[in-house]
Amino acid sequence: MPLPLLALMLGVFCVGTAEVVIAGILPEMSADLDVSIPMAGLLVTGYALGVTFGGPVITLLTTKWARKTLLLTLMGVFIVGNVIAALAPNYGTLMGARIFTSFSHGTFAAVAWHVAALMSPPDKQATAMAKIALGFNFANVLGSPIGTFIGQQFGWRATFVYITAFAVLCHLLIYRFVPGTLSTESDEAAEEGVSLREQMKVFRKGSLQLSMLITVLAQGAVFTTSTYLAPLLRDVGHFAAAMVGVLLIVFGIGSVLGNVLGGKAADANVMRGVLRAQAALLVALLLFWVASPYQIPAAIALFLFGAAAFSIIPALQARILAVASAAPALALSANVSAFNLGNGLGAWLGGTTIDLGFGVRSVTLTAALATSVALALSLIMWARSRSESSDLPALEASTTDTALTRKAP
Repeated sequence: MPLPLLALMLGVFCVGTAEVVIAGILPEMSADLDVSIPMAGLLVTGYALGVTFGGPVITLLTTKWARKTLLLTLMGVFIVGNVIAALAPNYGTLMGARIFTSFSHGTFAAVAWHVAALMSPPDKQATAMAKIALGFNFANVLGSPIGTFIGQQFGWRATFVYITAFAVLCHLLIYRFVPGTLSTESDEAAEEGVSLREQMKVFRKGSLQLSMLITVLAQGAVFTTSTYLAPLLRDVGHFAAAMVGVLLIVFGIGSVLGNVLGGKAADANVMRGVLRAQAALLVALLLFWVASPYQIPAAIALFLFGAAAFSIIPALQARILAVASAAPALALSANVSAFNLGNGLGAWLGGTTIDLGFGVRSVTLTAALATSVALALSLIMWARSRSESSDLPALEASTTDTALTRKAP
């Protein structure tokens, strides 16, 4: 992987770890802060809502910023937020720190994907974006398990210290390796000539609106289960607390495989990739519900769930680019918000399922229901797009982001 892409991928790994690591240390945070498990789970919801509403706004407000400057500033905000979280004296302060930190997440991920495309030729843009998305996969494979282990051994505050230290390293790597100039002067002039009002018109497209709704529901289904993996594995599967980190690695390995397979499926046929990912997620959730009380089958089902859960990301991102190539950065930022709105929705759905007395095992069935709705909408989207090309088009020089077709030196 080229060093600039590696720096961006590690940055995405860092922000991804900050979001998902809470799932592994929910019991420790709940006990220390004297709140219930569902209440601690709302720390995921608060973060996700901050990404959802803050990301597009910050993206619009920073349209004229140099991409490298924006990336460094966002990582700086992320570092400050995690320092406050590590020092938070109570639940309210921690929630505030999480929301403040989340304001950097959506725009950072969107700009990282955008910059990856700027540095790649048209026929390699999807591959470059997939490499950036690996950061989220490795957040599950390594970031979350390491953070869980640290939190269990040294307290949950140490987890935020670990995240902060890695964020400082990512800041230095971005400063050193990401080029300051990513487009020619004519490219920059073309981009600056597009008003915010013109960019906002992309959201009038029904295909984009439907794609984002599917993103919310599909990702919501994932987080309905993944937010509560620790109590699900402990209380239903009767795994020892020390095994949770190991099992999160199993989940993360599955997620890497799912990202690769989902990306290949999307390269071949975007809509077919979307449908297959949704169907696989539904099957994996039902299998997880059946297998969760039995340790070996539960571990296998967890791996399959991880693969299915992350196969949806490249397919849905490819669909967004296919229908919103006139404003790719803004559309990607909005879809990051959609993913994180789904994260918050999922954490809330899972917590509500538990609070209503159905038990933690039932979160997988709630997730399966949300997936069924997403799959139904995907079929509607497929029917609407049958007359269109389902291949991910190159972003042509005639679009407003002409710089996307130029390969960086």
